[in-house]
Order: sequence, then structure tokens, then C-alpha cells
Amino acid sequence: MSDLVIGLDTFGDVPDDDNGVPVTHARSIRQTVEEAVLADDIGVDVLALGEHHRPEYSVSSPETVLAGIATRTKRMRLSSGVTVLSSDDPVRVFQRFATVDALSDGRAEVILGRGSFTESFPLFGYDLADYDVLFEEKLDLFVRLLDEKPVTWEGTVRAALDNVEVFPPTESGHLPTWVGVGGSPQSVVRTARHGLPLMLAIIGGSPERFAPYIDLYQRAAAQFGTTAHPVGMHSPGFVADTDEQAREAHWPGYRAIRDRIGALRGWPPIRREEYEAEIEHGSLYIGSPETVARKIADAVRGLGVGRFDLIYTAGAQSMSARLRAVELYGTKVIPMVRDILAD
Repeated sequence: MSDLVIGLDTFGDVPDDDNGVPVTHARSIRQTVEEAVLADDIGVDVLALGEHHRPEYSVSSPETVLAGIATRTKRMRLSSGVTVLSSDDPVRVFQRFATVDALSDGRAEVILGRGSFTESFPLFGYDLADYDVLFEEKLDLFVRLLDEKPVTWEGTVRAALDNVEVFPPTESGHLPTWVGVGGSPQSVVRTARHGLPLMLAIIGGSPERFAPYIDLYQRAAAQFGTTAHPVGMHSPGFVADTDEQAREAHWPGYRAIRDRIGALRGWPPIRREEYEAEIEHGSLYIGSPETVARKIADAVRGLGVGRFDLIYTAGAQSMSARLRAVELYGTKVIPMVRDILAD
């Protein structure tokens, strides 16, 4: 799999400084930029920034941060992961990412999603009762915008367009666009119907349980007569010099944010045994470079995906630990994964 794309993904979690004190949201954004610059220097293929509107995260506008990163990097692709299209305007999303594409000399892409978190809906005046129709109609419009030709469109969730040309266009005439899916068969089929690449959010349980979704995507694309692109996946993890260091650096922040979100969703507090089991048998890629590389290679080989993105932040790890995790991922994990898959 010499063409395998291996990337990093973050929501801009607010980290601690090296004295254990949480930094400001502004400093967290600047820290994310520094991590991106390092990732670009050491061979990471793509960096994706997720959109959230919660106090634990600093990135509410991925494309704005990506624009800053674009001016300081040279080779890495710059993506959202995801942009919550349901509570945004497709025209503005296209314009903003086309702008990032210009600033990065053609390195921008967008991953669109409905949003597993729903804070953006009341924040921007949308009714959660319209959750499905908002994404369905806005995705339909966005796909038409990707042709970069005058658009005529009519729906129920925004004003109609009548032969409208949207600026700026991309220089290449093509803005790579994925759809992020958490495991809904309907979302998989929708992605195939539009002929877009599928990015699976695999954040718990065995990765192999997602194999039927990949099969569904390929079968649906064949029935629709669209292109079945190589599928991507993103999963959480953390890299340190040893397995023990990685777990101890990751666990406190992961537990805090998992329990905070779980309390809102009716989940019981996570136990350390569950965490360890998820590392051993599930979708947490945590450990030394060797451990993480072997696990990524197993998942890639088992599912046959063409892209793997590691969500490398989870709560308040220290800034130095995060930088070290990025360094190890780019300099050791990625080469090891490629070597394992080449055998």
C-alpha cells in the first residue's frame, strides 16, 4: 500500500502547559499551528481539524486555522475533520475552503459531516428536528458547487440559487471533498449516491465491525453508477516513547473528557479496565511507535482502507507531550506502517 495516506486529526483540545495549568483558547490555537508545522516538516500526509463549539476545544472554525497553517507549511494536505455542514451555509463553506486552497497552493480538502455534537444547531439558529433534511439538502447543494459552474438549486433550508456563479473557484477546478460517517447505513448510501469518498469515524470497538459499511459503500456506488473511492478511517490514539508513558499521558485527559461528554449522553463513567481493553482489542491506538504502527497496519490491512488519520489529542495532555507525539508519529510510526504493509 505505497499510496496509503497517513494523517493526523485534532479538535484543538485545550492542553495543559508543562506545569499542569490549562492554557487559553488562543494559545491552544497557536499550539495547534505549531504541531501542524512540525507534522509538515516530518512527513505527515494530511492534517484535519474538527469543528466544535464546546469549552474543551479551541477550533470552532477549522478553515480559519487551516488558512494560518497554509502560510507556514509546504506539502501536507489541509483538511477539516469534520465541517458541520448542517449548521453552516454550503456556499460559504465552499468559498472558505477554496480560499484555503489558494493560500496552500492546492492542498485544501473538506470532510463534511452532520455532527456528532449538536451545539452548533441552537448556536446558529437551527432546529434539531430538521437534523436530517438540513444535511441532505445542503450536501446536495455542495456537490453541485463542486462542479465550479453556475448553479441553479432550490430547497427548503436556504434561499434558492438561479444560475449563480460562486467565487473564488479553485485553481485546479477541483476541491477534494469527503463525507464523514459514524456508522449509519443511510449515510453510507448517501455518500455513495453522491460519488464522494467515505471517511469512517471508528472510535470504539473492533475496527473489523466496520467492514460491512465499506462493502455497502462499494455495492451502493456500483448500483448508482458512481465512483467507489478508497475509504478512509480516523480513530483516536496517542504516541509516546513507551507504551506505559503513552497510556499515562493519555488516560487522565481521555477519562475527563469522555466522562464529561458521557454525562450529557447518559453513559456511565469509564473504568480503567474498559480503557485498557479498548487499547488491546478496540479502536484506541495508544503506545510506543512500534505498538501504534503495528495496530494501524493491522486495521488498514483488515479493512482495506486507503487512508488512516490518528486523532492525536484527547483532553488536556501537556503541550510538550503533544509535540513529542506528533514527532514520533511522523518520524517513526508512519515509516514503520509503510514497512509493515510492504511485506
